[in-house]
Amino acid sequence: MSEEQGPTHAEESGTMRHDELIAKVRERAELPDRSSAERATRAVLSTLAERIPDGLADHLAAQLPAQLAESVRERVSSPAGSDERRGSGERFDLTAFAGRVAWRAGVPEDAALREAVAVFEVLDAAVAPEEMEKLARVLPTDIRTLLPVARADITET
Repeated sequence: MSEEQGPTHAEESGTMRHDELIAKVRERAELPDRSSAERATRAVLSTLAERIPDGLADHLAAQLPAQLAESVRERVSSPAGSDERRGSGERFDLTAFAGRVAWRAGVPEDAALREAVAVFEVLDAAVAPEEMEKLARVLPTDIRTLLPVARADITET
């Protein structure tokens, strides 16, 4: 029966990866339960997808478990008001980022920022380093402060 413990089914591997990501966010953000961590992760990913170029959002989504990738993809393909956002992402600062995450997660802005830091730490470990470097380069300096130190120090090009 030990053969069944290996990643023999893609869906089980994705589910396990999803569960692991959510558990890490919960632990790092010190959230009370799994649903809070899921809500925080989805809120950060949805807001991030609004801010970054569509191509980068697609690449990020491709490296995430399907359950989380949909939070990124639904922002990219959202038909409402998308004409001004197509391509390069909306321009907004850390204050707006925190407000959007807080609204989506149903938490105060200071909690939203703490949760965003935890989500970015987990993403940094889960996503290819090249993608995280690209992400750091497209984010404004104030939002970049939420990234792990090695990524936050990347200068815009």
